[in-house]
Amino acid sequence: MARRAADTAAEILAALGPVAGRGILDVGCGHGRLSAALARQGARMIAVDPDGAAVAAARQAAPDLRVEQAGAEALPFPDASFDGVVMLNSLHHVPRESLAAALAEIARVATPDAPIVIVEPLAEGTFFDAMRPLEDETAIRAAAQAALDEASADGGPLVLESVEEFERVEPFRDVEQFLERLVAVDPARRSALPAARGEVERLFAELSEPTALGATLRQPLRMHRLRRA
Repeated sequence: MARRAADTAAEILAALGPVAGRGILDVGCGHGRLSAALARQGARMIAVDPDGAAVAAARQAAPDLRVEQAGAEALPFPDASFDGVVMLNSLHHVPRESLAAALAEIARVATPDAPIVIVEPLAEGTFFDAMRPLEDETAIRAAAQAALDEASADGGPLVLESVEEFERVEPFRDVEQFLERLVAVDPARRSALPAARGEVERLFAELSEPTALGATLRQPLRMHRLRRA
């Protein structure tokens, strides 16, 4: 069973090592929360995301953060530009046909021996089970894991340093906040929400663990620590 982690950003920071003064790239930054957390530790952060709305939200939330619109498969930076690269819950959002290219790009922009930390959700846990009626990511999450295995095999662009699993326990006030969270991650889900709402509500009530402030759901994560080959 994966151990419980109180703070995913803290897990990533520990895997990166000291970040003060180092140039770190956050690929698929979403609203920029991880980038902002690492910047508070002194990292010189640059973040990218392919979604324009996410880029705008990240810039608004952290005005000092440099955020650019770009996909992982075509990073607009020279070779060996960064002292570390992170991806949190974003590799499986890369189109399946571009997964190998994305991992090759991440290797390309990292300096030799720079830590590359990629954290991906597994297709299990109560969070995943409750979201499945809205979007079942079983296949693409498996494809992301397979792409990581292939990229770190002999002859691949990456070298695997370690793999670790931990569990994120996420609190929600109610099912509405859970649904808002799912749509915020991928606005394309909004069109499927009316048809899926009833089943998501049922599963949330069945699977979540009650707390004094609402309920929690559990999502196992797998963290790969790699470097360029």
